[in-house]
Amino acid sequence: MATVTVRNLPDAVHRALRVRAAMHGRSTEAEIRDILESTVCPPQRLRIGTALAELGSRIGLTDDDMAAIAKGRARRPARPLRLG
Repeated sequence: MATVTVRNLPDAVHRALRVRAAMHGRSTEAEIRDILESTVCPPQRLRIGTALAELGSRIGLTDDDMAAIAKGRARRPARPLRLG
């Protein structure tokens, strides 16, 4: 696991972290880990595959619709755009 050092943390912020940690019954370090994890990896983050499946279900796409879309799709990879 990685280690992170936070320099120049204001005293008021450190005190608030200690109080918050005590309210949750854990160490300040554990509180900071929880804050970071819940901030950068929220459980409600968008999962694109799930979102697309739900959208298809909501609008009523069927397997036949998906086959028609795949049939009309280009078979070759797209060429890069040339500027200039």
